[in-house]
Amino acid sequence: MAKKFGISAVIIVILLAIGVWQRHRILIPLATSGERIMPREEANLPADGKPFGEEAYFYVVQLDAQTFAITEPYAWPRNVNYLIAGSERAMLLDAGVGFYDIRPVVKKLTDLPVTFIPSHLHYDHTGQGGYERIALVDLPHLRVRADGDEFTPNWGEHLGVAEGIAPTKWKIDEWIKPGSEIDLGQRKLTLHYTPGHTDNSISLLDKAANIMFTGDFMSAGRINAHYPTSSMGDYLQSAQKILKATMENPDISLRGAHAGKDGQLPRKSRGDIEILRDQLVKIKEGALNSTGSYPRLYAIKEDVVMQAEPRWLQDWSPTYPDKSLSEN
Repeated sequence: MAKKFGISAVIIVILLAIGVWQRHRILIPLATSGERIMPREEANLPADGKPFGEEAYFYVVQLDAQTFAITEPYAWPRNVNYLIAGSERAMLLDAGVGFYDIRPVVKKLTDLPVTFIPSHLHYDHTGQGGYERIALVDLPHLRVRADGDEFTPNWGEHLGVAEGIAPTKWKIDEWIKPGSEIDLGQRKLTLHYTPGHTDNSISLLDKAANIMFTGDFMSAGRINAHYPTSSMGDYLQSAQKILKATMENPDISLRGAHAGKDGQLPRKSRGDIEILRDQLVKIKEGALNSTGSYPRLYAIKEDVVMQAEPRWLQDWSPTYPDKSLSEN
């Protein structure tokens, strides 16, 4: 009897370990339908936006003479994609969920050659389309999987299973190393590697224009840090990196990739990143209360909640540790 009980206990432990290891592959299909989510019939529209594209699905807000926020107010994630132009070429940061093709909108906004670059590889940012030129952050764990210049996001990076969308194979025209400068012609962007939400997330900094495009690092409403490749350690280190990179721009405008429920463009400040850093330190130390079961919910500030894994599953080891940064 004791021997049978011992074997049963070992089997249970093994099954639990497998369940924890494969938790995302179990929970994400359970939490989603696996079918395309149709656009809403009604939505809150961004101020100063103009309708573009098929069925006026996109709304474009011009931030300045060379910068456009291409929003998707009717899509469930309320995406905000950015067209950033110089005098010689332009970058398209993110392409939305792909229910409608963003490329015709981009062509109406600029005659310049456009390079698409995703802020990260989740399917609601990659647009599921083919692009004339594609750039990707040059990270060892991504580059090693490339077949020459062809790259396909894996299951955990893409998460298209939530809507039955398969990852697209891309031909990468430009691998950009973190810290590199992107010259658009009379306009320069610096690519910063800012993981946390995913281990492939980037931000683009335009010091001269006093603006930083931060993807899903910190948008309106909720910060998600419970997905595959998410890391609390990366989030903390990236907050420190953003603060360091923007020291000369204390009043910088941080533009995220999702609008709030009111439909207005996301806009955060450097002070918001300071708060995020401090709250992350508290979470790491067990000094910030949370609610819920899975994910755990942490109040970062009045208008921002972080969804994270339970403490015993939180990963506080950065993907690529930066010894030049302090945790405090």
